[in-house]
Amino acid sequence: MLEYVWLIPLFPLIGVLINGLFGKKIKNEAVIGGIATLAVVGSFVVACGILFQLISMPGEERHFEKTIFTWIQSGTFKADIGFLVDPLSAVMLMVVTGVGSLIHLYSIGYMHGEEGFYRYFTYLNLFTFSMLLLVSGNNLLLMFVGWEGVGLCSYLLIGYYFHKKSAGDAGKKAFVMNRVGDFGFLLGLFTMWWFLGHNYNVWTINFRELASHADLIPAGGVATAIGLFFFLGATGKSAQIPLYTWLPDAMEGPTPVSALIHAATMVTAGVYMIGRMNFVYIKSPTALLVVACVGGATALFAATIGTAQNDIKRVLAYSTVSQLGYMFLAMGVGAFTAGIFHLMTHAFFKACLFLGSGSVIHAMHHALHHVHSDADPQDMRNMGGLRKKMPITFLTFLIATIAIAGIPGFAGFFSKDEILWQAFSNPLHGEVNIVLWAFGAVAALLTAFYMFRLVFMTFFGETKLSEKAYHHLHESPAVITIPLICLAILSVLGGYIGMPKLLGEVLGGMPNYFEHWLEPVFAYSNNYMAHSLPGAHGEHSPALEWGLMGVSVLIACCGIAFAYALYIVSPTIPEKFTSAFPALHRAVYKKWYVDEIYDFCFVNPCKALGGFLWKGFDVVVVDGIVNGVAGIVKGFSGILRYSQTGYVHNYAYGMVLGTVVIVAVYVFR
Repeated sequence: MLEYVWLIPLFPLIGVLINGLFGKKIKNEAVIGGIATLAVVGSFVVACGILFQLISMPGEERHFEKTIFTWIQSGTFKADIGFLVDPLSAVMLMVVTGVGSLIHLYSIGYMHGEEGFYRYFTYLNLFTFSMLLLVSGNNLLLMFVGWEGVGLCSYLLIGYYFHKKSAGDAGKKAFVMNRVGDFGFLLGLFTMWWFLGHNYNVWTINFRELASHADLIPAGGVATAIGLFFFLGATGKSAQIPLYTWLPDAMEGPTPVSALIHAATMVTAGVYMIGRMNFVYIKSPTALLVVACVGGATALFAATIGTAQNDIKRVLAYSTVSQLGYMFLAMGVGAFTAGIFHLMTHAFFKACLFLGSGSVIHAMHHALHHVHSDADPQDMRNMGGLRKKMPITFLTFLIATIAIAGIPGFAGFFSKDEILWQAFSNPLHGEVNIVLWAFGAVAALLTAFYMFRLVFMTFFGETKLSEKAYHHLHESPAVITIPLICLAILSVLGGYIGMPKLLGEVLGGMPNYFEHWLEPVFAYSNNYMAHSLPGAHGEHSPALEWGLMGVSVLIACCGIAFAYALYIVSPTIPEKFTSAFPALHRAVYKKWYVDEIYDFCFVNPCKALGGFLWKGFDVVVVDGIVNGVAGIVKGFSGILRYSQTGYVHNYAYGMVLGTVVIVAVYVFR
């Protein structure tokens, strides 16, 4: 089955060609959506076969490369169109194709009746193809092709409703900010390629070849430069400080697009890239510290903003930014397995949450349309009491919310708790560990609060709709609820493959399957850390780990209780708080004015410079020179044209006058 890895990205590409070329003529939504969905399902089936074959192989042999053809060759340098299958890429392939299949199926029902239905599924398949190319490519250049592909598709899908100015602006914002990050990715690629080639004649960008030459990369300066360059690319693609502001604006796209971007594809690319390049990052504690600090700060900063948002999708958007911060926090403390584990569990519950929000918006839009109301169907202040009308959506949404809050027994608990433990106990950053853990712990408290605030405002309490509108609320069709049920089940069960050692011992010695699975990929980093870092062999007390685990659970419960008290027991308190602290509430609601600061510092000066270069330099200088030359020529031509009158006696007079002048010159010189 490994030989057929090339089929995984090929199937969505075929879907792109069919719907892109013939979708407008097909017109039948079921056929268009079916083709796109079956393409991704086909990729998922192949990915499952590859996964099972890898499982049957010994751990040290779980890798396979399939070269399709040589893409670029110059001297000893060669870049192939080829695919790498190993435990890390297998996880990513399963997440992208599995969750992506459910999102495609969901989209058939959600996008029913939309103009440009075929265009939407063409873009969605192209997005999936690009992400699959990114995670399965066997070299950095092929990864970059997929990296740019998902950037293009994000622009197309975020701006899907291009007739709306806000959607067009959001698409352009995502495109531009990602280009800033991509510049860093290229700098990292060129730096590593040149350093290894110039100093050791190792001209390669193949992942396995780079890993085999990891010892050639010296600890410190070079590894730091390469790591920070690549991380700049990750901050753009995975929406970390300072390049995160495009992701909340991506809500302008259709809700299934938000689920695909936020859960299974684009924003996880930066986390995957750092995991793939772990042998570089482990050589630079400085680069790892930057990654950890940015990740922890992003997790906390985005969580504060999520507490004051009223748009249901925007709350989830800032939740995504915050959860991505957790993943980078894990990567920055050398817990690469924990970061990838949270990437996987987050894909389950965040996709469920976004698709659940889409189900709510779908029902709200239908109800408000029937009463001709112009109320915003995404504003949670217009909702309330929806659990009675939408029981499946409510139950699946509640399960995913419990998971993201980190309650024991659900997927999010296992991965988030592992990150918090590693942030506290890692041997890399010394006393800074306390700060990193505190960032993650406070972010966990805020996450539990704002997510249950969302649940209580949306599904509990008295409805804010009119009686007639509330009567028209209904549960979504099966094509929407079936993906929700599947993702809710994964939000519960998905964490048990990564059972922490302490809990595994309590349950009869259950091993951490996920850690063992990824061990061959991160073997170099684990060995390097064990032999090169002071304190790496230190053992922490099980009582300490149990204690921190209990603290994390208590933090989550406090956040839930706080939300319950404010939005169920005493729902008037939030209004009183905002009245008492209007400036604070306005600052959080306005996202700490980051967009305004960026506009003042970067956007408006760039616009002013562009306006000057247009009206000042281009119009005055460039056009002035061109038009001035033309004016001079025209002036001389206007004078000279009088010498061509068409009258013979004028020409005779000119000849006589010329003769006189010539004679005079020779006579009187």
